Amino acid sequence: GPQSSMATPPDTGEAWPRPYFRPMSRHISEQFDAELERVRLLMLEMGGLVERQVRAAVRAFVTHDAALAAEVQVQERELNRLEVVLDDQCVRTIALRQPAARDLRVLVSIMKVGTDLERAGDEAERVAKMANQVSRLTPPADRYADVARMGQLVVNMCHGAMDAFARLNLEAAYEVMAQDAEVDALFSSIDESLSKADYQDPREVKRSFCIAWVARSLERIGDHAKNVCEHLVYQIEGTDVRHA
Repeated sequence: GPQSSMATPPDTGEAWPRPYFRPMSRHISEQFDAELERVRLLMLEMGGLVERQVRAAVRAFVTHDAALAAEVQVQERELNRLEVVLDDQCVRTIALRQPAARDLRVLVSIMKVGTDLERAGDEAERVAKMANQVSRLTPPADRYADVARMGQLVVNMCHGAMDAFARLNLEAAYEVMAQDAEVDALFSSIDESLSKADYQDPREVKRSFCIAWVARSLERIGDHAKNVCEHLVYQIEGTDVRHA
């Protein structure tokens, strides 16, 4: 486009931001704000889609609903498409506007959230695949109570993470991060009970295999929700807490 032919300013070796770019005209600054708002809304739309996907995938598994599982797999393609659009818009904005400090962190954190949401969507699709596998079996007596509970916790984390991001609320983000320990504990207890089960019936072997995969995927979705909160901390405070 016409922007690509913009002359680059002479490198004077001065500290960024260079006076060459200052003051940003009000028109450009309004355009930039509009671009930021557009990518933010796109990211929140992705988050809403992931939350619905995870909820539907768990319900499909617990209720043996193969049709619902198929719907989740279709949604996953839409999620991938949104991530590509989000990434593209962020890269373009960074290239054209050359934002400094805080504005750059906003865009980088939104791109990182997009990646985590797309991966959470992949895990939801795996849960849907397992729902398809168990749909031909007779439902168990406990109706997958542990999986349903773990699924509810993870859906709550996804919702909480996106809500914290929408409101730029650090306190809410830390609360969501703390919930990950409960998800991990449930994952361990499901894992342990599967290893102690007595498998006389080959169909129960298949069911247990599917439960193990679902629990693993839900545990990873919890991790992605936690990552989203960490990206918010980075955006607001400029510190990377992922390996702290």
